[in-house]
Amino acid sequence: MENVIGHRVDVLDKGWIELIDMMPHPDLGIPGDLAIVNAARVSFLGESKGDERDKKLLFYLLRHRHTSPFEMVEFKFRVRAPLVTWWQWVRHRTWNMNAQSGRYTPFEENDFYVPSVWRKQSRDNKQASEGEVDDQTNAALMDKLIAHYEQGFALYQEALEAGVSKEMARLFLPGFSVYYTWITKIDAHNLMHFLRLRLAPDAQYEIRVYAQAIYKYFFKPTLPWTAEAFELYTLSNAE
Repeated sequence: MENVIGHRVDVLDKGWIELIDMMPHPDLGIPGDLAIVNAARVSFLGESKGDERDKKLLFYLLRHRHTSPFEMVEFKFRVRAPLVTWWQWVRHRTWNMNAQSGRYTPFEENDFYVPSVWRKQSRDNKQASEGEVDDQTNAALMDKLIAHYEQGFALYQEALEAGVSKEMARLFLPGFSVYYTWITKIDAHNLMHFLRLRLAPDAQYEIRVYAQAIYKYFFKPTLPWTAEAFELYTLSNAE
């Protein structure tokens, strides 16, 4: 198992995700896949019946949806993402979350999400996007977005300097674009459910890129057998 604790991956323009802890901890020398297998056997940590039999059992568990052993592995992340992402993320109530508060921490001038392109509204899906606007429209809207951010932040600072509380001054900030830092924790079973939904092509881009980062840089390196079974029995069925 690769030790990726402390590894940080950049996401979007100013966001990132970092694995800050997991169970079992890599220093114990017990791979997460083995912890899942041993939980199914109600055995002792570190006891194995060999890679072939261990992997076969893990695949059996996921194929037949015996999911409780997968809850024995947990991931804890520190995530910086714009509110437009968190608005999607909090729908997954199996995550444990604790968020940065704008009541205590003042926002910085660059704490706003600037997309690389403006996506068009999907014709068939009321809550999705598809395609992009033309280059001229994209540039014009981007300029207006930046001006909107600058004006809002200037008013935010003006309110703070006038003695307004941070919890009220933030009303001047463009809400959906503000970056927040969260601590989040989830077990492997519920993380797979999150990934199945948020890796899908019709998932909102601003959360899909975080799901992609979690899967590529953290889930797959630490749980290679589980990731292989997940791709075979879950992702393939979702397509």
